[in-house]
Amino acid sequence: MKFYFMHLMPYADLDQSYDQHHDSAWVTLPNTYYDPEKGHALYNRYLDELEYADTLGFDGICVNEHHSNAYGLMPIPAVMAGALARRTKNVKIAVLGRALPLVNNPLTIAEEFSMIDNITAGRFIAGFVRGIGAEYHAWGVNPAFSHERFHEAHDLILQAWTQPGPSAFEGKHYEFPYVNVWPRPYQNKPHPPIWVPSQGSTETIEWAAHPDRRYTYLQTFAATSVVAKYMQMYKDVARRHGYEATEHQLGWSLPVYVGETDEQAYAEAQPHIDAFLQKFLRMPMEMLLPPGYTSAQSMMGAMKAKAGHAKKQTIDSVMAEGKFICGSPKTVARKLTDAYREIGFGHLLTMLQFGTLPADLTKKNMDLFATEVIPELRKAGADTALQTA
Repeated sequence: MKFYFMHLMPYADLDQSYDQHHDSAWVTLPNTYYDPEKGHALYNRYLDELEYADTLGFDGICVNEHHSNAYGLMPIPAVMAGALARRTKNVKIAVLGRALPLVNNPLTIAEEFSMIDNITAGRFIAGFVRGIGAEYHAWGVNPAFSHERFHEAHDLILQAWTQPGPSAFEGKHYEFPYVNVWPRPYQNKPHPPIWVPSQGSTETIEWAAHPDRRYTYLQTFAATSVVAKYMQMYKDVARRHGYEATEHQLGWSLPVYVGETDEQAYAEAQPHIDAFLQKFLRMPMEMLLPPGYTSAQSMMGAMKAKAGHAKKQTIDSVMAEGKFICGSPKTVARKLTDAYREIGFGHLLTMLQFGTLPADLTKKNMDLFATEVIPELRKAGADTALQTA
């Protein structure tokens, strides 16, 4: 199993009374709530935390893309990845991911990612997403074309990375007479690894698991039962195509908090995970899943997986569902080991900072997870491999 520290970079200094006047921290929350001086401090604190993960022995660090919200301050994640590229030495740097349908020139993404891949000598992981519905509101993009634009942008980027240039690309949404990206990716046999985070889209799983791609599928912030369901779906699709999916094609992203005892961990995490759930994550369902964004089948799955965007959740409800793992090192290691043995994922992406969690508790959480939980999970992974060998 591989371990990653994923950061959302929330605007932790958000006035928590905002919801007395606004129904969401996304898209419609006035940017007058943002204080640039506080933002400056937060950006540099968060970069320090990501760099610290490198020294703690994490296998990778992850940034992602969101627009016009207090939930995540990374509208252009390649800026963060570029800043981390020279300051880290060992970890993989994953951009999870760039929302392909939002851009009018996907070659800019091909260029950004190739640059980071070259700077890091191949320590780069490319994440491709369609982006949640709120991003389409923020950017004024028609969600009905989301699937078309995603697949076409993906094909264009793959062409830019793998075919000698210049070459031509002609599609419905994108047309380029000269596809000739400089620099080429450092990882060019055939291209940087591609991961596909999702809320639980049937179409996304079918597409990612296809033998032409075999991309790593990431289930993001969902109940353990939902994670198991969609990862089994990926395995079933792979088997239908004549191959067996490996655990390294499957990843799970969720918030985790480790304290000295179960009681202390709960007390320290509670106000901050509740702020994450009830303030930062909150949005109307029509903003999360606008009409035309996905099929009816995938809409139902995503609504089940992401119902917390629309209804109130608490630390107790998400712990009961397995969406949030919290406790002593022993408790956290046991819960994650049980989930690993049941589901069989090969990548664990931990959000060790969430909501309003301050720097001192974030550092303690990272220290305890790295020194007392990861070794137990690595042992569990080795034991499982021996049992199945």
